[in-house]
Amino acid sequence: MKLATWNVNSLNVRLPHVMKWLEENPTDVLAIQETKLTDDKFPLAELEAAGYHVAYTGQKTYNGVAIISRLPIHDIVKNNPKFEDAQQRIIAGTIDGVRVVCAYVPNGQAVGSEKFEYKMAWLNAFHDWIKEQAAQYPQLAVVGDYNIAPEDRDVHDPAAWEGMVHVSPEERAQLKRLLEIGLTDAFRMFEQADKSFSWWDYRSLGFRLNKGLRIDHLLLSDALKQRCTACIIDRVPRKWEQPSDHTPVIATFA
Repeated sequence: MKLATWNVNSLNVRLPHVMKWLEENPTDVLAIQETKLTDDKFPLAELEAAGYHVAYTGQKTYNGVAIISRLPIHDIVKNNPKFEDAQQRIIAGTIDGVRVVCAYVPNGQAVGSEKFEYKMAWLNAFHDWIKEQAAQYPQLAVVGDYNIAPEDRDVHDPAAWEGMVHVSPEERAQLKRLLEIGLTDAFRMFEQADKSFSWWDYRSLGFRLNKGLRIDHLLLSDALKQRCTACIIDRVPRKWEQPSDHTPVIATFA
């Protein structure tokens, strides 16, 4: 089984990229974020015609998440029942016994801002809900764009980012709380190259100079961790014309 996460930064723009990537990289489950589409505009017909099952929730211009699967998706939940929120940031479903939660964590804008406080409140509620999910589903994968770089080694220039969102102690503490539920960062289960990132700014030659962050994660329960045999970042789609600023992260399971 292969499970991937990818912030596509507009599915309307990036649908050809998604279809190309899935064709070139057979993947059982792809969780995508920032679809930026209302549900009536979601390209369901195109994905179903390609043989996929899909669960999705979205809104105009911002946010939006979806799970694209080769197998049927059961027990679908949209958003966190523990957090009243108009922003469409969570979709969850069970696929072949594996509970997949796809999340687009708020950006946070700037430390101390109202949007940062929203991010903290969102993460507090997310932690409480994921704790319940972990108790209910032994095989659990909580994947998506977390907008948090766990450690300095996940940042191209820690000194330049000091005091900014994605790397603040408060955000990293929230991610650590999630891990303490009993989840493991799949990427760090394996030896990885230095300066491995999943996001690069469009500006200032971010990708060409590898000025990136690792903010897209697959967090696995112990039962699923034991099945995980590899986790990689696929940089290729970031080289395509009109790319997302993120690239896929893929975990493989026995």
